[in-house]
Amino acid sequence: MKTHFCIPVSQQRPDALGGRYVLYSVYLDGYLFCRVRYSQLRRWNEQLRRVFGNCLPPFPPKYYLAMTTSMADERRGQLEQYLQKVTMEPNMLRSDVFVDFLKLVQLDTFSITTKTASLDIFLPDGRNIQIEILTSDTAERVLEVASHNIGLCQELLSYFGLFLIRFCKEGKLSVMKKLADFELPYVSLRSAGVENCKVGLRKWYMDPSLDSMLMDCPAAVDLIHMQARQDIEQEWANPTQAQRQKLEALQKENNQTKFLELSQEVRHYGYLQLDPCTCDYPEPGCGAVLSVGNDEISCCITLPDNQTREIRFQMSRVKCWQVTFLGTLLDMDGPQRTLNQNLELRFQYSEDSHWPWFVIYTKQAFLLSSCLKKMISEKMVKLAAKNPEMQIEVPEQGKRKKYHIQQSQKDSSRFLPRKSKTEIAKADCVFGTIKEEDL
Repeated sequence: MKTHFCIPVSQQRPDALGGRYVLYSVYLDGYLFCRVRYSQLRRWNEQLRRVFGNCLPPFPPKYYLAMTTSMADERRGQLEQYLQKVTMEPNMLRSDVFVDFLKLVQLDTFSITTKTASLDIFLPDGRNIQIEILTSDTAERVLEVASHNIGLCQELLSYFGLFLIRFCKEGKLSVMKKLADFELPYVSLRSAGVENCKVGLRKWYMDPSLDSMLMDCPAAVDLIHMQARQDIEQEWANPTQAQRQKLEALQKENNQTKFLELSQEVRHYGYLQLDPCTCDYPEPGCGAVLSVGNDEISCCITLPDNQTREIRFQMSRVKCWQVTFLGTLLDMDGPQRTLNQNLELRFQYSEDSHWPWFVIYTKQAFLLSSCLKKMISEKMVKLAAKNPEMQIEVPEQGKRKKYHIQQSQKDSSRFLPRKSKTEIAKADCVFGTIKEEDL
């Protein structure tokens, strides 16, 4: 799957010889990931090319004369496209030359040395487990250590993930992002710049029926049971009064299996709820609460007259979507040059033989995009299982399962500068038959 890398800003810095160089701020899922020079990326590309050959995307050429502003901006865009495309190859994502470089630049950017450290991993029931790691351990490695600590079967790790979670007032929580396998949780936690932010362990699938794949592992059942209870407490899942009474009785009996079976019938069970945001439907400026899961986007919209309206967008009718950066630069002249995040996700949807665009303004736009990708990926695997003659390529724990399937949904979720609707429609709405790894 395509990774949400972007380079929205760059900055010139003086070097030791009296010259100047450009430092690129690389963001992942809307958060600062690292700062790198062109020369570092060029050497990395050469190392990757020695291992993977010509399957790599083209790398921006080196300039031997001083760059103009337009040339510098063009290179920034080319480097951004390179990072987005190079992460589409699953085997590359798991290679040492890929991971080791990204580990190094993350540590260097935030001036963190490799050392032994303790990291708290928070579970859905509010408890935490403290594990010993290296500051340079990736999320993939930290998940392995945490799962071993709680007895979670290693073959089920792909159903879970590590997330940055912000704990808000009155016990509410907000999922900020899912940590990529190559991210360093110790570094990401400290660089997020958000109070009450923690690393949490949660299930990572959007189809509630996949619970059935985990029922033979007691630790996995315990985790998804914790999360089911947490989602009800957070009011992300909404049982009826009768369902709530039955669930409370099953909880008193400590019958986790029956609890999860009944939870399958609860409205929005297994969905991920985003923070309150705004949207442009049915008119601009409407408040909205989004719940994503089970092959749909469920929106509870507050109209200008304070009445609420619930709308469900089925993923089978979503043609494409795109994340756009609307924010402003902070500390323009200082050494940090950071971003004031303000994002939108717009998607094109089939409605009465038309394809209108719907726009959602949320800081969790990249998380929402990741959820949409996950739902499409799960649906494609399910379709392939029903029809063995179909073929798709699905990355799974570094291996590639080959199936063959056609689908017409496209993720255009690049970190773009502000554009008008017309420009986006002209420049970015290119559809056709694609493979799953293009998502």
